[in-house]
Amino acid sequence: MALFHIGSGVVEIVRRYSNPVKEAWASVLLELERERALTRVRALNAEFEGIVAASLDANSDDEHDPEGATIAFERQRTAALRARAEAHLDEVDRALARVASGNYGICRSCRRPIGTERLTALPVTEVCIGCAG
Repeated sequence: MALFHIGSGVVEIVRRYSNPVKEAWASVLLELERERALTRVRALNAEFEGIVAASLDANSDDEHDPEGATIAFERQRTAALRARAEAHLDEVDRALARVASGNYGICRSCRRPIGTERLTALPVTEVCIGCAG
């Protein structure tokens, strides 16, 4: 899943400029993605709380209540989506930490630079395409 819908112009910027410019660009993109991820987590928290609140008024016997299975499914689905959104937020935070430490764009496995196209498509990645194998 690509985090950002950006054109090939970004790839050219990343190829053409020095590391400080690349890191500044990555930082901007990652901060934007962090805001998007936070918004998603907040929305899923509100949705989950709404499902829980609605289920308080419902019959508590999920097994025999025709709506119980639907409520249980929605609660679990929303909890899973929220967990994934929180994990993604953690990935973004780790990527921002790598930018701050000067390690952004360096593969954690082989210590070689991660390809520009890969970083453009997946800015939170920690490994190059060869090590992702």
